[in-house]
Amino acid sequence: MEDTTAGNRCTVTDFLLAGLSEKPELQLPLFFIFIGIYMITVAGNLGMIILIGLSSHLHTPMYFFLSSLSFIDFCQSTVVTPKMLVSFLVEKNLISYSECLAQLYFVIIFGTAESYTLAVMAYDRYVAICNPLLYNVTMSSQIYCSLISGVYIFAVFCASLNIVFMFRVQFCRLEVVNHYFCDFLPLLKLACSSTYINEMLILFFGTLNIFVPMLTVITSYIFIIHSILHISSMEGRSKAFSTCSSHISAVAIFYGSVGFMYLQPLSVNSMDQGKVSSVFYTTVVPLLNPFIYSLRNKDVSVAVKKIFERK
Repeated sequence: MEDTTAGNRCTVTDFLLAGLSEKPELQLPLFFIFIGIYMITVAGNLGMIILIGLSSHLHTPMYFFLSSLSFIDFCQSTVVTPKMLVSFLVEKNLISYSECLAQLYFVIIFGTAESYTLAVMAYDRYVAICNPLLYNVTMSSQIYCSLISGVYIFAVFCASLNIVFMFRVQFCRLEVVNHYFCDFLPLLKLACSSTYINEMLILFFGTLNIFVPMLTVITSYIFIIHSILHISSMEGRSKAFSTCSSHISAVAIFYGSVGFMYLQPLSVNSMDQGKVSSVFYTTVVPLLNPFIYSLRNKDVSVAVKKIFERK
């Protein structure tokens, strides 16, 4: 578990993941609940990607962003959930140091990408409702591909910088990570070297990656609501608002849970509260997004009917 190196210093090669709950009687019920959630999440998000790919009338910027969001949700859930399921079945859920940092790396990438994708989707709705005549020009294929590419490039940069500084942190003995996956705050609590730079990076990128997208979303919706109120017909208002309501729901759940987890000082943050908040953005949000965006969307319903009619 530990390698002895020069100067009586030890380097940890494995961690123990505490899991979501330590109560034995809850392990099996939680396993079945979360494996069910994971299967529905995978089916829902992959189904959304396939549906958008097969339906020519859904080849628009809004659905391009939605398929990207579904891909992010599928990946985020797959990075976290399988290892969490193992913790319900075994007494000691070991994860190697390299696997732990790899899991953390991808959690940061997909979490950051989701945050900015939701902001890009809000901007897309702003252009569609406030400047409909310029929509095809403002949201050309070149522009919306550049926006999503920028989201992923920045997400990889953010994750890479944080992981580089995580490699500098020393862990001196095998300890239990009080979480169901390798996340920043429970890992840093186990460090036996200074974590000041890491905490500052978490606070900086946490603030940046929540407040910049949130500001974009809020600003977009101020203009959207202003435009909707100037639509004369009640039917027009209802149609315009229905295209935004599902996005508002997804935004509220995601930013609320992420903000609660990361925008607190390390000394104040409660790991048990953090686990609950993490379940929302790693498990519940990827589960709900396909349903939030499909159940109230007539275009998606029509696309599903057409696919079944073909068969």
